[in-house]
Amino acid sequence: MTKESFNIHGENLLKKIKELIEEGNVRKITITEKSGRELMSFPLTLGVVGVLVVPVLAAIGAIAALVGECTITVERTEPEKPE
Repeated sequence: MTKESFNIHGENLLKKIKELIEEGNVRKITITEKSGRELMSFPLTLGVVGVLVVPVLAAIGAIAALVGECTITVERTEPEKPE
């Protein structure tokens, strides 16, 4: 599993989260504010799409309206290597 972090302004937060979800290899997303305090963390599995993601996106939209800068930390699954 690999981790990747993005510093992003609140107004672009929702757009970036949607892009990450569409990539499909994301296992978990954590949003922290500038001071390092965790605002939100949610796991993504292959079956969690559509209806289950809508409330999460609504919450992210609310967070985006309140924060200036934040960091998104993404845990990705590594593609399986053929033997």
